[in-house]
Amino acid sequence: MLDAKLVIRSHSEQKTVVKLSEQVTVGGQELLVIGGPCSVESLVQMEVVAEHLATAPVQALRGGVYKPRTSPYAFQGLGLEGLEILTAVRQRYNMPVVTEVMAVSQIAAIATAADVLQVGSRNMQNFELLKALGQCDKPVLLKRGLSATLEEFILAAEYILSHGNPQVVLCERGIRSFDPYTRNVLDLGAVAALKQLTHLPVIVDPSHAVGKRELVADLARAAVACGADGLIIECHPQPEQSVSDARQALSLAEMVTLVHSLGAIAAAVGRSLPRINIPSLAVPSTVCG
Repeated sequence: MLDAKLVIRSHSEQKTVVKLSEQVTVGGQELLVIGGPCSVESLVQMEVVAEHLATAPVQALRGGVYKPRTSPYAFQGLGLEGLEILTAVRQRYNMPVVTEVMAVSQIAAIATAADVLQVGSRNMQNFELLKALGQCDKPVLLKRGLSATLEEFILAAEYILSHGNPQVVLCERGIRSFDPYTRNVLDLGAVAALKQLTHLPVIVDPSHAVGKRELVADLARAAVACGADGLIIECHPQPEQSVSDARQALSLAEMVTLVHSLGAIAAAVGRSLPRINIPSLAVPSTVCG
């Protein structure tokens, strides 16, 4: 990994803290918790989600508006309509928003509606997209490719940093295996390794790792115990009716219960849960071109 000059930790105390907003960060003492549905379906849906999560220790909302789906006939997201919904919910509930960007052409529009631009697993080695995000002034949540080695993952992050954007958050979301019981295999060893190798924040997505809601809570707690800086978890007002990834989505009540259960584990490893009731955010006006 000698080519990763910017991502690799230069000394044991080097640590990057990424700001999602003036009030919300990741990589410090406080855990980051991101929650929300796989896909933005309607304004009502997202308002219900935000209303429930804003009263719990959840700092940021997730919701996809451009969806990379295995089948071309599956729901592909609401696109610009979805971005308008995210903008409205973000402003009303004062919570930073994370959503996926799939192409260079989408960056400018998404950057006006979201605080963090997510690069999904399938795009981890979309190098032109990574270069363009390197010229953006928004944080980037980079998910590990479904078959990527740690070196490939780190070098993907290096693309973003080397093009000028130091605000990168790494996300372990499971890698493909021979065993079909779970959707993927959550590599918690990679979380510990990335925390040693790099200075970037590392979060975990247990929802995509296992694909079964009954396993998500245990893996979320294990992720905190092994040193993850945060979690991104799918939840939905009516999980069974979700238009995408219904099987892995928690109910909103299950999400709140899970987050509260993390307190003792966080304290045991020297971390803390986020504070409840996030103060008002100033909506950034900068746009990536």
